[in-house]
Amino acid sequence: MLIPRRNNFDLFDDWFRGDDFFSRRESSIMKTDIIEKNDKYIIEMDLPGYEKENINLDLKDGYLEVSAKMVKEENNDENDKYIHKERFFGQCSRNFYLGDVNKEDINAQFKNGTLKVTVPKKEEKKELPESKHIEIE
Repeated sequence: MLIPRRNNFDLFDDWFRGDDFFSRRESSIMKTDIIEKNDKYIIEMDLPGYEKENINLDLKDGYLEVSAKMVKEENNDENDKYIHKERFFGQCSRNFYLGDVNKEDINAQFKNGTLKVTVPKKEEKKELPESKHIEIE
């Protein structure tokens, strides 16, 4: 079973704590849908404005880490002063528990700002019934 690692982002918690709505956390930047099919899971993640070269996928101890870096272009004059800033620059990441999956079985594509990762479902081991004695007639 594919399980996303839960980050502590909740709009209402931030609202009641008095956090600024626009100071978003990483999980709000990497909006993710997980689709379950008969034989696979599909992770679709929005990464608008990111370059393919700045997106990394790493598999370690059953966790898939998706990290991305947004590089800010420095073309501002020294005298420029931001009045309001919402765009994110820097690095962000999300983790998903995949279990025992080989990295060779994972497929990833990046197109039009959407990362699509396909992970095969692992066959569930069926438990054998406990041994029973069979009488001979």
